[in-house]
Amino acid sequence: MSEQSRRPRRPAKPYRRPQKDPVRILAFEALRAVDERDAYANLVLPPLLRKARDKGDFDARDAALATELVYGTLRRQGTYDAVIAACVDRPLREVDPPVLDVLSLGVHQLLGTRIPTHAAVSSSVELARVVLGDGRAKFVNAVLRKVAQDDLEGWIEKVAPPYDEDPEDHLAVVHSHPRWVVSALWDSLGGGRAGIEDLLAADNERPEVTLVARPGRATVEELLGEEAAVPGRWSPYAVRLAEGGEPGAVPAVGEGRAGVQDEGSQLVALALAGAPLEGSDSMWLDGCAGPGGKAALLAALAAERGATLLASEKQPHRAGLVAKALAGNPGPYQVIAADGTRPPWRPGTFDRVLMDVPCTGLGALRRRPEARWRRRPEDLDNFAPLQRALLRTALDSVRVGGIVGYATCSPHLAETRAVVADVLKQHPDAELIDARPLLPGVPALGEGPDIQLWPHLHGTDAMYLALIRRTG
Repeated sequence: MSEQSRRPRRPAKPYRRPQKDPVRILAFEALRAVDERDAYANLVLPPLLRKARDKGDFDARDAALATELVYGTLRRQGTYDAVIAACVDRPLREVDPPVLDVLSLGVHQLLGTRIPTHAAVSSSVELARVVLGDGRAKFVNAVLRKVAQDDLEGWIEKVAPPYDEDPEDHLAVVHSHPRWVVSALWDSLGGGRAGIEDLLAADNERPEVTLVARPGRATVEELLGEEAAVPGRWSPYAVRLAEGGEPGAVPAVGEGRAGVQDEGSQLVALALAGAPLEGSDSMWLDGCAGPGGKAALLAALAAERGATLLASEKQPHRAGLVAKALAGNPGPYQVIAADGTRPPWRPGTFDRVLMDVPCTGLGALRRRPEARWRRRPEDLDNFAPLQRALLRTALDSVRVGGIVGYATCSPHLAETRAVVADVLKQHPDAELIDARPLLPGVPALGEGPDIQLWPHLHGTDAMYLALIRRTG
């Protein structure tokens, strides 16, 4: 018998079951829903968090960590993909999407949070063992150990092209936006490097929750009584929950007397309502009213003047959301499900018309970070005919002397000024009016006469508004 055969064999290590981490499992489930079902995180995450709290798995700190993991990973997905691609031996498209989600969560913990390196790697490997199996967990472990060899700044130096060689691609990797979006935002914003860097950075910041006190139903003073509530920056009806806060826990929100509404959205409604008007001011129209935030504010403002709001929304389920938002309005209103390009009302019926048209949503990337990866340049061509048709409807629907507000939650020039210019060529009986004086105290509104808001300049979504008067 050989010497080697006489040696006692080491006993095999007992199999250790993976440790289930409810926070990271929930974050993984949310990312899979976003990837598999084209869901939006802001719709998927809240019910998952409620379910976890109801089961007793989560406290407030767990919910905050899960939220940071999901949104942080989605916001920096482009940057993290570039880092992961540098650490794997195959094209990124050949990595299974569930594996890529686990890796992205791990990379965010390593490069985007203060979680210690060993904890970020070990928790990600344990997550991989639970949701992927031991074999692929070894791959996750190997990749994340490579990632952990440098910090975010160091990795960006490795994976981003120099700014001087390719400015747009450099900014796309550094700030995690598709290159075409960087180019479009830069064209709309104008200026040099500092402005576009500030805008892209603002897109990656978590936005504050902003409430609106609907006139005649709630007051700003009432909302300021909430914990961590501070006044809005620009709108007289806005209150910000500066430390996040849970808007559903605010009594006025639960009762429908107040709502969650970005301050930029409030300013659009206020500018339209404040535009000077001669003659009657009794019939207002919100022609693309879903899901109802602007309609609820407009209805409350109309009620103060004895005017009636008609809120029209093409999709019946969204019209239901509008009806819910307007329930309890102190003045008269009506909600209908109707196609704004084939309206059931007569031409010249309204004194004021708002058309907040469907668009790419590039102005709200702070709230829906995954949208930047779903949109394509060809989406602009798909929206263009609808946007023009809806603006034409608005101009046909307003009386002579009345005001139309054309709004988008996108700053892309193809969805803003190009649409307005094209339609006005066909309507010599309409003219742009200067909207900027209608928002006193709000700086940097652009060269006019239209208005462009920006996340980095105003702390709002990048809302666009053009006001048009029907002249005859």
